[in-house]
Amino acid sequence: MMKLRLNQTRVTEFILEGFSEHPSLRLFLTGCFLSFYMIALMGNIVIIALITFSTGLHKPMYFFLCNLATIDILCTTSVIPKALIGLVSEENTISFKGCMAQLFFLAWSASSELVLLTVLAYDCYVAICFPLHYSSRMSPQLCGALAMGVWSICAVNASVHTGLMAHLSFCGPKVITYFFCEIPPLLLLSCSPTYVNNIMTLLGDAFFGGINFVLTTLSYGYIIVSILRMRFAVGKRKAFSTCSSHLIVVSVYYSSVFCAYVSPASSYSPERSKVSSVLYSVLSPTLNPLIYTLRNKDVKIALERILASFSH
Repeated sequence: MMKLRLNQTRVTEFILEGFSEHPSLRLFLTGCFLSFYMIALMGNIVIIALITFSTGLHKPMYFFLCNLATIDILCTTSVIPKALIGLVSEENTISFKGCMAQLFFLAWSASSELVLLTVLAYDCYVAICFPLHYSSRMSPQLCGALAMGVWSICAVNASVHTGLMAHLSFCGPKVITYFFCEIPPLLLLSCSPTYVNNIMTLLGDAFFGGINFVLTTLSYGYIIVSILRMRFAVGKRKAFSTCSSHLIVVSVYYSSVFCAYVSPASSYSPERSKVSSVLYSVLSPTLNPLIYTLRNKDVKIALERILASFSH
Protein backbone atom coordinates (compact mmCIF):
# COMPACT_ATOMS: atom_id res chain seq x y z
CA MET A 1 0.00 0.00 0.00
CA MET A 2 2.82 2.37 0.92
CA LYS A 3 4.71 1.49 -2.28
CA LEU A 4 1.56 2.15 -4.37
CA ARG A 5 1.13 5.58 -2.75
CA LEU A 6 4.76 6.43 -3.44
CA ASN A 7 4.32 5.52 -7.10
CA GLN A 8 1.19 7.70 -7.30
CA THR A 9 3.02 10.76 -5.96
CA ARG A 10 6.21 10.24 -8.00
CA VAL A 11 7.36 13.31 -9.89
CA THR A 12 6.62 13.13 -13.63
CA GLU A 13 8.04 16.55 -14.51
CA PHE A 14 10.46 19.11 -13.10
CA ILE A 15 10.45 22.89 -13.01
CA LEU A 16 13.68 24.49 -14.19
CA GLU A 17 14.12 27.55 -11.98
CA GLY A 18 16.82 29.04 -14.21
CA PHE A 19 17.19 32.75 -13.61
CA SER A 20 13.55 33.35 -12.57
CA GLU A 21 14.71 34.94 -9.28
CA HIS A 22 16.09 37.82 -11.40
CA PRO A 23 13.03 38.96 -13.44
CA SER A 24 14.60 42.33 -14.22
CA LEU A 25 17.40 40.57 -16.12
CA ARG A 26 15.09 38.36 -18.21
CA LEU A 27 15.23 40.47 -21.40
CA PHE A 28 18.99 40.98 -21.11
CA LEU A 29 19.65 37.26 -20.50
CA THR A 30 17.36 36.26 -23.38
CA GLY A 31 19.35 38.48 -25.74
CA CYS A 32 22.67 37.16 -24.41
CA PHE A 33 21.69 33.48 -24.60
CA LEU A 34 20.20 33.87 -28.08
CA SER A 35 23.31 35.71 -29.32
CA PHE A 36 25.67 33.15 -27.77
CA TYR A 37 23.69 30.27 -29.29
CA MET A 38 23.66 31.77 -32.78
CA ILE A 39 27.39 32.57 -32.63
CA ALA A 40 28.22 29.09 -31.26
CA LEU A 41 26.04 27.34 -33.84
CA MET A 42 27.24 29.34 -36.85
CA GLY A 43 30.86 29.48 -35.69
CA ASN A 44 31.16 25.74 -35.14
CA ILE A 45 29.34 24.94 -38.40
CA VAL A 46 31.83 27.19 -40.22
CA ILE A 47 34.75 25.38 -38.53
CA ILE A 48 33.35 21.98 -39.60
CA ALA A 49 32.74 23.21 -43.17
CA LEU A 50 36.22 24.76 -43.46
CA ILE A 51 37.97 21.61 -42.25
CA THR A 52 35.81 19.34 -44.42
CA PHE A 53 36.21 21.25 -47.69
CA SER A 54 39.73 22.73 -47.30
CA THR A 55 42.38 20.17 -48.26
CA GLY A 56 45.04 22.23 -46.44
CA LEU A 57 43.22 21.50 -43.18
CA HIS A 58 43.13 17.73 -43.62
CA LYS A 59 45.55 17.19 -40.75
CA PRO A 60 45.17 15.40 -37.37
CA MET A 61 44.81 18.61 -35.34
CA TYR A 62 41.98 19.91 -37.53
CA PHE A 63 40.30 16.50 -37.57
CA PHE A 64 40.10 16.71 -33.77
CA LEU A 65 38.96 20.36 -33.95
CA CYS A 66 36.12 19.21 -36.22
CA ASN A 67 35.10 16.73 -33.52
CA LEU A 68 35.38 19.48 -30.89
CA ALA A 69 33.08 21.74 -32.94
CA THR A 70 30.54 18.89 -33.20
CA ILE A 71 30.68 18.39 -29.42
CA ASP A 72 30.14 22.14 -28.86
CA ILE A 73 27.06 22.11 -31.10
CA LEU A 74 25.70 19.10 -29.18
CA CYS A 75 26.36 20.81 -25.83
CA THR A 76 24.75 24.15 -26.66
CA THR A 77 21.77 22.58 -28.47
CA SER A 78 20.99 20.34 -25.49
CA VAL A 79 20.93 23.32 -23.11
CA ILE A 80 20.27 26.76 -24.62
CA PRO A 81 16.95 26.26 -26.52
CA LYS A 82 15.26 25.00 -23.34
CA ALA A 83 16.85 27.82 -21.32
CA LEU A 84 15.46 30.37 -23.81
CA ILE A 85 11.97 28.88 -23.43
CA GLY A 86 12.30 29.35 -19.68
CA LEU A 87 13.33 32.99 -20.08
CA VAL A 88 10.37 33.91 -22.31
CA SER A 89 7.70 31.89 -20.45
CA GLU A 90 6.25 32.15 -16.97
CA GLU A 91 7.18 28.63 -15.91
CA ASN A 92 9.73 26.31 -17.54
CA THR A 93 8.74 22.67 -17.04
CA ILE A 94 10.49 19.60 -18.42
CA SER A 95 9.20 16.03 -18.38
CA PHE A 96 11.09 13.34 -16.49
CA LYS A 97 12.09 11.64 -19.77
CA GLY A 98 13.06 14.99 -21.27
CA CYS A 99 15.19 15.74 -18.22
CA MET A 100 16.97 12.38 -18.49
CA ALA A 101 17.57 12.95 -22.22
CA GLN A 102 19.04 16.40 -21.53
CA LEU A 103 21.21 14.95 -18.76
CA PHE A 104 22.52 12.25 -21.13
CA PHE A 105 23.49 14.63 -23.94
CA LEU A 106 25.02 17.15 -21.57
CA ALA A 107 27.08 14.49 -19.75
CA TRP A 108 28.11 13.03 -23.12
CA SER A 109 29.25 16.35 -24.59
CA ALA A 110 30.92 17.65 -21.39
CA SER A 111 32.97 14.48 -20.79
CA SER A 112 33.80 14.20 -24.51
CA GLU A 113 35.18 17.74 -24.52
CA LEU A 114 37.45 16.98 -21.54
CA VAL A 115 38.87 13.83 -23.15
CA LEU A 116 39.19 15.47 -26.57
CA LEU A 117 41.14 18.38 -25.07
CA THR A 118 43.59 15.78 -23.72
CA VAL A 119 43.87 14.25 -27.19
CA LEU A 120 44.49 17.71 -28.68
CA ALA A 121 47.17 18.33 -26.05
CA TYR A 122 48.85 15.04 -27.00
CA ASP A 123 48.65 15.97 -30.69
CA CYS A 124 50.32 19.31 -29.92
CA TYR A 125 52.95 17.53 -27.80
CA VAL A 126 53.89 15.19 -30.67
CA ALA A 127 53.93 18.07 -33.19
CA ILE A 128 56.28 20.22 -31.05
CA CYS A 129 58.46 17.59 -29.37
CA PHE A 130 58.70 15.01 -32.20
CA PRO A 131 58.11 16.96 -35.45
CA LEU A 132 60.01 14.47 -37.63
CA HIS A 133 57.88 11.55 -36.38
CA TYR A 134 54.56 13.42 -36.36
CA SER A 135 53.10 11.81 -39.50
CA SER A 136 53.92 8.28 -38.38
CA ARG A 137 52.80 8.77 -34.76
CA MET A 138 49.55 10.58 -35.63
CA SER A 139 48.46 8.27 -38.45
CA PRO A 140 44.89 8.48 -39.85
CA GLN A 141 44.15 5.08 -38.26
CA LEU A 142 45.24 6.26 -34.81
CA CYS A 143 43.32 9.54 -35.15
CA GLY A 144 40.16 7.66 -36.15
CA ALA A 145 40.58 5.23 -33.25
CA LEU A 146 41.11 8.09 -30.77
CA ALA A 147 38.01 9.93 -31.98
CA MET A 148 35.89 6.76 -31.82
CA GLY A 149 37.28 6.05 -28.36
CA VAL A 150 36.35 9.53 -27.13
CA TRP A 151 32.75 9.32 -28.38
CA SER A 152 32.26 5.70 -27.24
CA ILE A 153 33.78 5.95 -23.75
CA CYS A 154 31.91 9.17 -23.01
CA ALA A 155 28.62 7.73 -24.33
CA VAL A 156 29.02 4.82 -21.91
CA ASN A 157 29.79 7.27 -19.09
CA ALA A 158 26.68 9.34 -19.90
CA SER A 159 24.54 6.17 -20.12
CA VAL A 160 25.70 4.98 -16.68
CA HIS A 161 24.95 8.33 -15.00
CA THR A 162 21.59 8.70 -16.77
CA GLY A 163 20.59 5.11 -16.01
CA LEU A 164 21.43 5.46 -12.32
CA MET A 165 19.53 8.76 -12.14
CA ALA A 166 16.47 7.29 -13.89
CA HIS A 167 16.27 4.53 -11.23
CA LEU A 168 16.02 7.03 -8.38
CA SER A 169 12.66 8.03 -6.89
CA PHE A 170 11.59 11.68 -6.98
CA CYS A 171 8.61 12.39 -4.74
CA GLY A 172 8.84 16.21 -4.53
CA PRO A 173 9.86 19.00 -4.39
CA LYS A 174 10.40 19.21 -8.13
CA VAL A 175 12.13 22.58 -8.63
CA ILE A 176 15.64 22.27 -10.14
CA THR A 177 17.70 25.31 -9.15
CA TYR A 178 19.35 25.39 -12.56
CA PHE A 179 18.45 26.22 -16.16
CA PHE A 180 18.99 22.61 -17.26
CA CYS A 181 18.95 19.11 -15.75
CA GLU A 182 22.22 18.38 -13.99
CA ILE A 183 23.47 15.68 -11.61
CA PRO A 184 24.04 17.65 -8.33
CA PRO A 185 20.63 19.39 -8.13
CA LEU A 186 18.79 16.23 -9.20
CA LEU A 187 20.51 14.19 -6.45
CA LEU A 188 19.35 16.76 -3.90
CA LEU A 189 15.73 16.27 -5.04
CA SER A 190 15.77 12.47 -4.82
CA CYS A 191 13.83 10.79 -2.00
CA SER A 192 15.76 7.50 -2.39
CA PRO A 193 19.37 6.68 -1.40
CA THR A 194 21.94 8.31 -3.71
CA TYR A 195 25.08 6.56 -2.41
CA VAL A 196 25.85 4.72 -5.67
CA ASN A 197 25.20 7.88 -7.71
CA ASN A 198 27.57 9.90 -5.52
CA ILE A 199 30.29 7.25 -5.83
CA MET A 200 29.93 7.09 -9.63
CA THR A 201 29.93 10.90 -9.82
CA LEU A 202 33.17 11.05 -7.81
CA LEU A 203 34.74 8.34 -10.00
CA GLY A 204 33.66 10.26 -13.11
CA ASP A 205 35.11 13.48 -11.67
CA ALA A 206 38.37 11.68 -10.87
CA PHE A 207 38.76 10.31 -14.41
CA PHE A 208 37.30 13.01 -16.64
CA GLY A 209 38.27 15.95 -14.45
CA GLY A 210 41.36 14.69 -12.59
CA ILE A 211 43.27 12.24 -14.81
CA ASN A 212 42.60 14.17 -18.03
CA PHE A 213 43.68 17.39 -16.35
CA VAL A 214 46.95 15.78 -15.22
CA LEU A 215 47.62 14.33 -18.70
CA THR A 216 46.84 17.67 -20.37
CA THR A 217 49.05 19.55 -17.90
CA LEU A 218 51.93 17.09 -18.45
CA SER A 219 51.63 17.45 -22.22
CA TYR A 220 51.79 21.23 -22.06
CA GLY A 221 54.58 21.05 -19.50
CA TYR A 222 56.74 19.07 -21.96
CA ILE A 223 55.70 21.44 -24.76
CA ILE A 224 56.78 24.54 -22.81
CA VAL A 225 60.12 22.94 -21.90
CA SER A 226 60.67 21.98 -25.55
CA ILE A 227 59.85 25.52 -26.74
CA LEU A 228 62.23 27.10 -24.21
CA ARG A 229 65.03 24.82 -25.45
CA MET A 230 64.63 26.02 -29.04
CA ARG A 231 67.54 28.14 -30.24
CA PHE A 232 65.78 30.40 -32.73
CA ALA A 233 63.13 32.98 -31.87
CA VAL A 234 61.20 32.24 -35.09
CA GLY A 235 60.83 28.58 -34.09
CA LYS A 236 59.68 29.56 -30.61
CA ARG A 237 57.04 31.95 -31.98
CA LYS A 238 55.74 29.36 -34.46
CA ALA A 239 55.57 26.61 -31.82
CA PHE A 240 53.85 28.89 -29.32
CA SER A 241 51.29 30.12 -31.89
CA THR A 242 50.47 26.48 -32.68
CA CYS A 243 49.50 25.71 -29.07
CA SER A 244 48.40 29.07 -27.67
CA SER A 245 44.79 28.66 -28.85
CA HIS A 246 44.66 25.20 -27.22
CA LEU A 247 45.95 26.64 -23.95
CA ILE A 248 43.28 29.36 -23.90
CA VAL A 249 40.46 26.89 -24.58
CA VAL A 250 41.77 24.42 -21.98
CA SER A 251 42.12 27.15 -19.34
CA VAL A 252 38.59 28.49 -19.84
CA TYR A 253 36.95 25.06 -19.95
CA TYR A 254 38.75 23.45 -17.02
CA SER A 255 38.22 26.50 -14.80
CA SER A 256 34.45 26.34 -15.29
CA VAL A 257 34.23 22.52 -15.10
CA PHE A 258 36.17 22.33 -11.82
CA CYS A 259 33.85 24.93 -10.28
CA ALA A 260 30.69 23.17 -11.45
CA TYR A 261 31.60 19.45 -11.28
CA VAL A 262 34.46 18.72 -8.92
CA SER A 263 32.60 19.07 -5.65
CA PRO A 264 30.39 16.67 -3.66
CA ALA A 265 26.63 17.07 -3.93
CA SER A 266 26.45 18.07 -0.22
CA SER A 267 28.49 21.23 -0.90
CA TYR A 268 26.49 22.16 -4.01
CA SER A 269 25.94 25.91 -4.36
CA PRO A 270 23.18 26.84 -6.87
CA GLU A 271 24.36 30.40 -7.55
CA ARG A 272 28.02 29.44 -8.02
CA SER A 273 27.13 26.47 -10.21
CA LYS A 274 24.80 28.55 -12.40
CA VAL A 275 27.64 30.90 -13.28
CA SER A 276 30.03 27.98 -13.84
CA SER A 277 27.52 26.17 -16.04
CA VAL A 278 27.10 29.25 -18.24
CA LEU A 279 30.87 29.24 -18.80
CA TYR A 280 31.21 25.60 -19.90
CA SER A 281 27.84 25.06 -21.60
CA VAL A 282 27.35 28.46 -23.26
CA LEU A 283 30.43 30.70 -23.26
CA SER A 284 33.12 28.08 -23.97
CA PRO A 285 31.40 26.62 -27.09
CA THR A 286 30.85 30.21 -28.31
CA LEU A 287 34.47 31.27 -27.82
CA ASN A 288 36.11 28.09 -29.19
CA PRO A 289 35.46 28.77 -32.91
CA LEU A 290 36.40 32.45 -32.46
CA ILE A 291 39.68 31.53 -30.74
CA TYR A 292 40.66 28.96 -33.35
CA THR A 293 39.63 31.21 -36.24
CA LEU A 294 41.33 34.39 -35.03
CA ARG A 295 44.50 32.78 -33.65
CA ASN A 296 45.12 30.05 -36.25
CA LYS A 297 46.85 31.10 -39.46
CA ASP A 298 45.78 28.02 -41.49
CA VAL A 299 42.11 28.45 -40.55
CA LYS A 300 42.22 32.18 -41.38
CA ILE A 301 43.76 31.44 -44.81
CA ALA A 302 41.12 28.78 -45.52
CA LEU A 303 38.33 31.17 -44.45
CA GLU A 304 39.71 33.95 -46.67
CA ARG A 305 39.82 31.58 -49.66
CA ILE A 306 36.22 30.50 -49.10
CA LEU A 307 35.06 34.13 -48.78
CA ALA A 308 37.05 35.10 -51.89
CA SER A 309 35.44 32.31 -53.90
CA PHE A 310 31.98 33.62 -52.96
CA SER A 311 32.85 37.20 -53.88
CA HIS A 312 33.83 36.27 -57.47
